[in-house]
Amino acid sequence: MFRRLFVLCSALMLIFQACPIASNALTTSPIPTQGRVYELELTKWHIYNDKTHAKETTDGFNNALEWARDQGYTIFKVPAGTYLIAKGTNGTWDSHGRINMVSDMTFWLDNNGVIQKETNGFADYSTLFVGVGVKNVVIKGGTYRGDRDTHDYSSGGTHESGYGILTRGSFNVTIDGVKALNFTGDGLCVGGGGGTMQDVYETGFESGNIDDRGIPVPDGSKVRTKLSWKLTHPTFDLTHTLIVDNGQRLPNDFDILFYKADGSFHSKLKQQAQGKYINIPAGANSVRLAFNGTLQKGQYLEMWNRVQSTNVVVQNSESSFNRRQGLTISGGKNVLVQNNTFHDIGGKDGTAPMAGIDVEGGAGDNGYINENITIKNNKFYKNSRYDVIFYDGHDGTLENNHLASRGAIGLAVSEPFKGAIIKNNNFEGTSIYAYHDVTFLDNQMSDSFTFLAGPNINIKGMTFTNAKFQISSTIPFGVTASDVKINITNQTVDAGLSIWKNPVHLTNVTINGAPSLRSVSGGNVEGNIFDNLTVTGYNSTYGLELPPGTYNNCAFKGPNDGGQMGPSAEKSGKYVFNKCSFSGNVGLSSGNANLSLTVSDSTFDILGNKSAISVNSAKMVDIKNNVIVANGITTKSTEIIKMNDYWQRMKPNDILSASIRNNTITTNIEAVGISTIYAGTGAVAFNIANNILNKAKLKLKENDIISNNKEL
Repeated sequence: MFRRLFVLCSALMLIFQACPIASNALTTSPIPTQGRVYELELTKWHIYNDKTHAKETTDGFNNALEWARDQGYTIFKVPAGTYLIAKGTNGTWDSHGRINMVSDMTFWLDNNGVIQKETNGFADYSTLFVGVGVKNVVIKGGTYRGDRDTHDYSSGGTHESGYGILTRGSFNVTIDGVKALNFTGDGLCVGGGGGTMQDVYETGFESGNIDDRGIPVPDGSKVRTKLSWKLTHPTFDLTHTLIVDNGQRLPNDFDILFYKADGSFHSKLKQQAQGKYINIPAGANSVRLAFNGTLQKGQYLEMWNRVQSTNVVVQNSESSFNRRQGLTISGGKNVLVQNNTFHDIGGKDGTAPMAGIDVEGGAGDNGYINENITIKNNKFYKNSRYDVIFYDGHDGTLENNHLASRGAIGLAVSEPFKGAIIKNNNFEGTSIYAYHDVTFLDNQMSDSFTFLAGPNINIKGMTFTNAKFQISSTIPFGVTASDVKINITNQTVDAGLSIWKNPVHLTNVTINGAPSLRSVSGGNVEGNIFDNLTVTGYNSTYGLELPPGTYNNCAFKGPNDGGQMGPSAEKSGKYVFNKCSFSGNVGLSSGNANLSLTVSDSTFDILGNKSAISVNSAKMVDIKNNVIVANGITTKSTEIIKMNDYWQRMKPNDILSASIRNNTITTNIEAVGISTIYAGTGAVAFNIANNILNKAKLKLKENDIISNNKEL
């Protein structure tokens, strides 16, 4: 599973730390007060609680459960002891190698009870199984332990499907207060099961439409299925839904026509989407489909029904030391996972993905759809590669969790998953990889980084501590963010804001502190929009590598530590600084042959012998309506606004256009307010007009257009 693993998996920590279960692990809930309780009689059912007689014990459980159900009991209480569950003869599909839950029953295992899987060599197995159509089940208390340490892996393959508690297409299931550990695959799995599928190949399509009365009609712009598909498989009685999916050379949307058992027309639904469950109306017996388009070679479609495990709660439990997953959700609908602990998943002999929770049904490979998955108030730590994966499905919520598997990926949201909401989580030492359709609300992250690709990623309220906020949007403005704080207290870490690939729109981003390198960096990404970006106390050895874009009401507050580097606009593209402020030892430096620079209505408060604005090369420079104060100057040669420098004076001019207008420049001594004299050979005339200079002086080349400047 999780076939498209993220790139950094191989670099993550894979060290298995074999520590004992925490002493404060959750205990079971009290015995329910309602319902008839059956106290399991071990001797009567030939069940042993001394870790012997696996076959007898397993058969005894299954016989006793069926008897208790038939007698009207609703609570099946299992006393303390260790119960060995048979390996069976055929892995997962062998009903004699597992406990098979029955409907309308609570399986209540004493807190000192252990359900132990017998050592085996199967690539897949289950220990307690809730099958297709089983409903109204509670699994409460005790420990479920796998055979990971003694398992025979010699048959080859990953042996990744050894499950503790497994649901397949069951309904109204609660797993409460259990421990699941040491399984070759997953401690817990909420999955789909059963169903039926119909392949439709190109010979199964014909030209034409089906009208609103269900009658086939000629239409060269439409293609329809030739035959109808019966809705008579027993699993339709469980789901009352069907899915149309995996279409090739067909549009995503289609019309679906329902017919009665006698072949007469029932009803029509227009513009349905592939990959989504469609409700089957009462009385419908078969369907046909109609698409926009024409007949083409290679056209293909699947129509299927898969039974999701529906209305499932996993709570107050602990899943640990399993080789693959703490919990896999592979075909779940309305699943709530709350107040659990997932830790020490994977290890040296682990098998991918090695996650605390993996939401992955494999819907694109004839698997199952996940929908409405809520993961809240859980703790994750020491998992080898991931804490939580939203791989495929739609509508998932991750809320109020502590994700702390240091060096691993705390959250991965892959492209096939749609509609993830990530809210109020604490990512401690764990990274975030999000590829599509994610909303982040009020999360915290420390000592790690994000990789956000988009499209449709929105961030509102996020606090980073000694962490990298990195965005690599796949499309322009595929990522937006507001109300973001980045606090850097460790000067040895690479932290801050980094923008790559495509422009983004960021609002109210505050960065405090100096990292090991630059707290703002990025590539040649044109068109960014930064509203109210504030950067304070950056590393003045390296400065800030500002990406191209429009900066509105932004503030850059450098340290007065004698450093020589400040904010730089040195990438190819357009920079606009509008109503911004610059303070500290160093002002804004810029230079690029393809640079377009506008600085307007901004303020500068410069404390050292450095320029407020310096330009080394540019296609266009427009500096206007700014207020510049430099009160810390000690040398008269300091140039406040500088077009090129002394060392470039004999080189060909590379500032193709410059206008410096309506600025007020104040210095504490008689320094150089505006300098163009070193622009280079062949420099064009610059427009220098309506500037007011207090103490500072003009130092301009002869061909500049000079008007209405005042030197006071």
